Amino acid sequence: MKAIRGATTVSADTPEEIRSAVKELLLAIQEQNKLSTEDILFILFSNTGDIRSLYPAKAAREAGFSGAALFSAAEPEIDGSLPLCIRVMLLVENCFNVQHVYLRGAANLRKDLKKFAVALDGPSGSGKSTIAKILAKEYNILYLDTGAMYRACALQALDDKIDLRDESSVEKMLGRMRLHIEYESGVQHTYLGGRDVSEEIRRPDVSMAASNISALRCVRLKMVDMQREIAGKMSCVLDGRDIGSYVLPNAEFKFYVTAAVAVRAKRRFDELKQKGYDVDLKTLEKEIEERDRNDASREFSPLVRAEDAVLVDTSDMTVEQVVAQIKSKIQEKV
Repeated sequence: MKAIRGATTVSADTPEEIRSAVKELLLAIQEQNKLSTEDILFILFSNTGDIRSLYPAKAAREAGFSGAALFSAAEPEIDGSLPLCIRVMLLVENCFNVQHVYLRGAANLRKDLKKFAVALDGPSGSGKSTIAKILAKEYNILYLDTGAMYRACALQALDDKIDLRDESSVEKMLGRMRLHIEYESGVQHTYLGGRDVSEEIRRPDVSMAASNISALRCVRLKMVDMQREIAGKMSCVLDGRDIGSYVLPNAEFKFYVTAAVAVRAKRRFDELKQKGYDVDLKTLEKEIEERDRNDASREFSPLVRAEDAVLVDTSDMTVEQVVAQIKSKIQEKV
C-alpha cells in the first residue's frame, strides 16, 4: 500500500469551485500514477477554515470516486497559511512510482516537487550509483542507470564478436540493436531484444568493454539522445562520466563523486566476490586505473568534473554521510 499526497486551491468558497478543483486534483493524481478507481482504497481530505460551502469528500463522491472510503476534516487556523486550500491523501494499491500532485496555488507548497535533475559524475567505483539510487528513492524520483545502457551496448558487441575499436561495425550494430529500458516495481531493467540482461551486464568483462565502447562517438550520441529524452519527461537522478558536463549541462544539481583508486578497487572486489566472481584485488586496481585513463582521455565527451559540480570525495565517508552531504547541498537551492 502506498500513500499519495496532493493539494489544490479554489478561487472562491463556492460549491462549483470546490467540485471543479477536487475533480481536477483527483483525476490528475489518478492519471499521473496510472491508477484505476479500484486501486484507490481511502481518500482523506483536509481544508482550510475558509472553505465551508461544500465538503471536499462530497465533491469527490460526486466526481465518481465513491468506491473508496472518504473523509473530510477542517484544519485549524494557522497564521500565514495558504488560503482556500484543499489537501488530500490517498491510500492506494498497485502503484510503484508515486507521483504527488500539487495544483493551482498549492504548487508553491512543494517547490521540491518541481521537475529537476541531479547529475552525479565520477570514476568507476566511487559509489555514485549507490548514492544515486538512494537519492532517487528518498526524493521519490526516477533513477536512470546510464552506465547500464553503455554496458548493454558492450554486451551486444561481445555477443556479436564485434571489434570494439571498429567504429563502423559498432555503428551498424547500434542500428539493429534493440535496447529497451523498463521500470518494474521501481527498479530499472535493461533489455536487449526481449532478453533481460540486467545481471549479465555486470560481468567484469562487460565492464571493461563498456569503457572502450563508450569512447566511440556514435555510441555516446545514441545513448545521450535516449537519456535526454527520458530526463526531459520527469525528475530524475543520473550517474555517469559526463552527465553534468555534456548530457544534462543545465541540470539544477551537479556533483562529482570520487574516491582513491585503492578504495574503489576494494569496493569492486567485495562486490564481485559477493556475486561469486573469482577476482584479484591487484588486477582490479590496474583495471580501474586503466579505465580512469580511458574515460578521462577519450576524445569525445571525456570524464571531467563540470565547473559548477560540487566535489564529493567518498574515500573516508559512509554511504549515509555522502547522502546527507549531497542532500544538504540540494536543500540549499530548493
